[in-house]
Amino acid sequence: MPNLKEIKRRIDSVKNTKKITSAMKLVAGAKLRRATEAATSARPYQDRLSSVLARVGALAEGSEEPLLQSREEVSRVLIVVLTTDRGLCGGFNNNMLRKSLYWLEEKDEAGVEVEIRTFGKKGRGFYQSAKKPVAESTVDIGKTPREELVRPLSHMMVSGFISGEYDEVYVVYNEFVNAITQVPTFKRVLPIAMDTAEEAAGGDFDFEPGPDAVLTALLPLYLRTVVLQAFLETDAGEHAARMTAMDNATSNANDLMNDLTLIYNRARQAAITTEITEIVSGAEALN
Repeated sequence: MPNLKEIKRRIDSVKNTKKITSAMKLVAGAKLRRATEAATSARPYQDRLSSVLARVGALAEGSEEPLLQSREEVSRVLIVVLTTDRGLCGGFNNNMLRKSLYWLEEKDEAGVEVEIRTFGKKGRGFYQSAKKPVAESTVDIGKTPREELVRPLSHMMVSGFISGEYDEVYVVYNEFVNAITQVPTFKRVLPIAMDTAEEAAGGDFDFEPGPDAVLTALLPLYLRTVVLQAFLETDAGEHAARMTAMDNATSNANDLMNDLTLIYNRARQAAITTEITEIVSGAEALN
């Protein structure tokens, strides 16, 4: 027969867990609204900047701007992996990180050396467990303004690419689609690729001091915008995944409480029946 005190203890434990997961769901939901607004409001700016960059690029055709130059042979690549510091967000981090291992294996088979830099404790811990060396890891980034992270990071990307230390630079992150869906994304940010054919037909513009100078000024800004957007997408995706995970955990806690309560009631009923039987048997023995 199940121990009534043990069952009651488990019910109380699940009840306390439910309170925690329910509170975390509410907190994640509040943060998600702000993060979603930040991610979605930044997209039109990036799209407009891409459009302007394409127009300038069409006029500066043949530019020798170093950030546009593709290397004939790619032998060394930098990937910057954006993850979270905290867990309890389902497969948000692991789904992307597992895919990155396949990506790294493909690069290794192609003879390409890959340098890994991570943001967030989950990325660092994953690659350490997978025995993949991490060149640099930035953690405890939750309260750091994203612009403060992006500016030195993009500067490092640019200097490393121009110096020839890296032939390509990628940002690996989860693209935020909605509260349910976050898509692991491998985005090449250097060299910058511009599709100028479509935008060139959008009208004639005069640029001062000239297309080449404007292009030189725009490219670093565009790179920072793309990297910042990746951080904002990661933030929104994290809160969405955590809200969903905590909602599922709360629902599971409810189901478990119902099951345990049923077991408790049955055990209590059995105990009462046993006591009554013993009393009746004792009374009959006295008679």
